[in-house]
Amino acid sequence: MALALVHSRARCGLYAPLVTVEVHLSRGLPGFQLVGLPETSVKEAKDRVRSALINSGFEFPDHRITVNLAPADLPKEGGRFDLAIALGILHASGQLQADLSDYEFFGELALSGEIRSIVGELPLALACKMAEHTAVFPLLNAIQAQQVPDIKLCGAEHLLQVHAFLLQHQALPAIPAIPESAPELQPDLAEVRGQAQAKRVLEIAAAGEHNMLMFGPAGTGKSMLAQRLAGILPALNEQEALETAAIYSVAAQPRPLQQWHQRPFRQPHHTCSAIALVGGGSVPRPGEISLAHSGVLFLDEVPEFPRPVLESLRQPLETGKVFISRAARQAEFPASFQLVVALNPSPSGHHKDGRSSPEQIRRYLSRLSGPLLDRIELQVEVPLLPKGSLSQTQTEECSAAVKQRVSAARMLQWHRQGKANARLNLTEMQQYCQLSSADAAYFEHCLTQLKLSARSYHKLLKVARTLADLAARPQIDRSDLLEALSYRAFDRLLNYLQSA
Repeated sequence: MALALVHSRARCGLYAPLVTVEVHLSRGLPGFQLVGLPETSVKEAKDRVRSALINSGFEFPDHRITVNLAPADLPKEGGRFDLAIALGILHASGQLQADLSDYEFFGELALSGEIRSIVGELPLALACKMAEHTAVFPLLNAIQAQQVPDIKLCGAEHLLQVHAFLLQHQALPAIPAIPESAPELQPDLAEVRGQAQAKRVLEIAAAGEHNMLMFGPAGTGKSMLAQRLAGILPALNEQEALETAAIYSVAAQPRPLQQWHQRPFRQPHHTCSAIALVGGGSVPRPGEISLAHSGVLFLDEVPEFPRPVLESLRQPLETGKVFISRAARQAEFPASFQLVVALNPSPSGHHKDGRSSPEQIRRYLSRLSGPLLDRIELQVEVPLLPKGSLSQTQTEECSAAVKQRVSAARMLQWHRQGKANARLNLTEMQQYCQLSSADAAYFEHCLTQLKLSARSYHKLLKVARTLADLAARPQIDRSDLLEALSYRAFDRLLNYLQSA
């Protein structure tokens, strides 16, 4: 009888491999066979497609129908193949005489023939653009997919519209433009009173994409400071914005247009599981660390997180990626984020209030492992404010002023090495973080006295490079090294407790 080929795509993390929907009509008892490693939601397409075709006024072929989703070893999930299967049946049965080779079709069919929206349209749209195909999406998905530059895109609301369009009888409805709105206002750094040292460390962290730890009694402003970090970071460029939006698209959390160029800020609760933080599931989905890609992941009251959850951060902090392996499939998601953690220095709130013994404090703080602390470059104490500070009326520096200095430092890094200082590898550090022989010997002596690891040596050297960039100095000098070493307050607290 007849054979039809229609293109669609599966989804593996942020990748969208091509799927060819092969439809064959043959003689024999009427039946509908769907093969090609489909999951339950795909197998159910048989009933959805049959009802959609009949209710749209088409004839459902009285033949043996075999639909193969190739390649056969690639798992298929979701309802996005419904539209491609329906068009393949129409083409194979002679009810659609059109060339479908330059199109890719996505959409779940309602029993009435309406095309329902799907999850993860941006990775599919990016793959269509790379293949130079025209993507046909449900209209709601097409509104989001039009943010991919230079893509050939169509949006439809009903199977009949797609049929008429392919026969060149009528055009598909125009895709509405996303309404522009003012950028979302972010918390301003001027709202935080005092804490000059913590603000300085926050600026350094923003300028070099460094990880940061804040500790101090409850109510001193640790959470306020962390929540204002995203507001002093440079805006996302187009590539970063598109990659971030693709992650949110896969997670079924499309980003509003007013947040398109804003850095993500994620603050998961301390009861979240390792899968919620890192990602996972039978069909792998991104976790909080991937949703924080190119932005900030803030863990408040970090000792309250289960230790296995915290340890799962170690590999992504080094590689900037997370690999999720399950029995049936594997997926990779980007996870290049800035980690900011905050904690009280004791279970009772302060290590000097006498309410907790040194042993209780050591046990509480030991929930943060040494390897995890090694990956946090900046540590700062956020103390109680002096009496009368809250009632003073002096003007604090706003986020916009700090953001200008951060952007200038980032621009220096971009022109020099094409990335932030925190992302330098060892070879690049040897080129861009050179020290004089005297400063190198002094720096190693200080690290030996502080009992810091080789990883800490490299982390602090990157911080010193950022301090030089903020001061617009071409080379690192000893003042940068000393300031970088001063931001190890948590290590000093741990040494104090060990000697107590």
